Amino acid sequence: MWYRVKAGAQRLAVPVSLLLLAGCAVGPDYKKPAAPEIHDYTAQPLAPTTATAVPGGEAQRFALDSDIAGEWWSLFHSKPLNALIEQALAANPDLKAAQAALSVSRENVLAQRGVFLPAVSAGFTATRQLQPGTLAPVPSSNAFQYNLFTPQLSVSYSPDVFGLNRRGAESLEAQQQAVRFQMIAAYNTLTANVVVTAIQLASLEGQVEATREIIAADARLVEILEYQQTKGYASGLDVAAQKSQLAQANAQLPPLLKQRAQLQDLMAALTGHFPNQAPPEKFDLASLQLPQQVPLSLPSKLVEQRPDVLQAEANQHAASAQIGVAVANRLPNFELTGNIGNTALTLGELFTPGTGFWSLGAAVTQPIFQGGTLLHQERAARASYDQASQQYRSTVLAAFQNVADTLAALQQDAEGLKAAAAAADAAKTTLDLAQRQYQDGYAGYPALLNAEQSYQQSRIALIEAEASRFADTAALFQALGGGWWNRTELAGDEHGK
Repeated sequence: MWYRVKAGAQRLAVPVSLLLLAGCAVGPDYKKPAAPEIHDYTAQPLAPTTATAVPGGEAQRFALDSDIAGEWWSLFHSKPLNALIEQALAANPDLKAAQAALSVSRENVLAQRGVFLPAVSAGFTATRQLQPGTLAPVPSSNAFQYNLFTPQLSVSYSPDVFGLNRRGAESLEAQQQAVRFQMIAAYNTLTANVVVTAIQLASLEGQVEATREIIAADARLVEILEYQQTKGYASGLDVAAQKSQLAQANAQLPPLLKQRAQLQDLMAALTGHFPNQAPPEKFDLASLQLPQQVPLSLPSKLVEQRPDVLQAEANQHAASAQIGVAVANRLPNFELTGNIGNTALTLGELFTPGTGFWSLGAAVTQPIFQGGTLLHQERAARASYDQASQQYRSTVLAAFQNVADTLAALQQDAEGLKAAAAAADAAKTTLDLAQRQYQDGYAGYPALLNAEQSYQQSRIALIEAEASRFADTAALFQALGGGWWNRTELAGDEHGK
């Protein structure tokens, strides 16, 4: 029996080999899009951004074609910030969900690879049956009631003649890459959000402090004017106007406190905690250091670094492979099958001479009429590829816009910070003069309080300008890709290609 099986397999080997050799993957072979022939991000050349001697006021220079550190946030030189990011990377549920989605995609790819190998299954049946005497055949013992035991091994294999399985696997592998870059984008967004949230919290701490000092100054001025009113030196209109100003200052504090509380809740969520478990780290802008050498990737490299661009490219690749799947579904499908086993009336007779059986077969199926289904599925696959191509181009344009906007913001942040610092210096000079004049008796206490109030207002504007420069610097690192390729746990072979 085994000789006959071997001989039958040898007779089938020649045509099967010819089918495999003649096999080709139908549909277009994917070609990676060329990088845009763009040499600059902005219409005007970039100049070093300069400011003044305040937190975040250091001069920044763009280092063209410099690599981005995998832990770029460490350039702010804040240990509490580093600790928060480590907490977020370890416990953020959105990042964990993205990592789990990647595992799902990876397992789907491995599962698809099984179609390239023969499917082998084993079975065993045991029956007891009664055969009517009017029917034949019956066992050689002429018994009409008997047991039947049948162990069997079945093998089936579909040669991938037109590349249906190969294109399907190619599409799944591209989808896996898309999920991978989606996970990396979640990683970049998370780290940037933690940095920006910390900066905003530091800014609000300064604004709350300055606002409370303004309220205290206004309250003192109301007391002075009320006293002067009793002595006839101030009118009721002066008192009412100052009380209105105090009320306006008081009205500015609750929104700041609300925003600070919401940012603390956000920081808790980013680091995987409930609001009542918010991290205890406190920030002020003076504790942060502005990176002075800012790496700026070449435009040609941006499309190789941004995870959203790489995700869009992977989606385009998957759509291209689906065209091949749709084309192959319209072509013949081949299948080879084989069975071998034994049938006996008793378990003891199994595998004895004369109880074995085997079969080999080959089948081909050609779709003839499907009501236009397969044709329109192919057309839909080609349209999906066109859609993915345009989405890729849109993502590339948005990426360059994002970098250009951030560079423009940094340029203007530097100028805005310089102007805010000058205004704060002028207000401080006015306050110093008012204090000396008050001490020498040349100015009244209201003039001193007004000068102090103006100074605190200029402090708030300066704090906001400082925070904007820190935040936009973090945004630039994110816009350029975040340096994920320098993180061992994220970087694959050749960026995961």
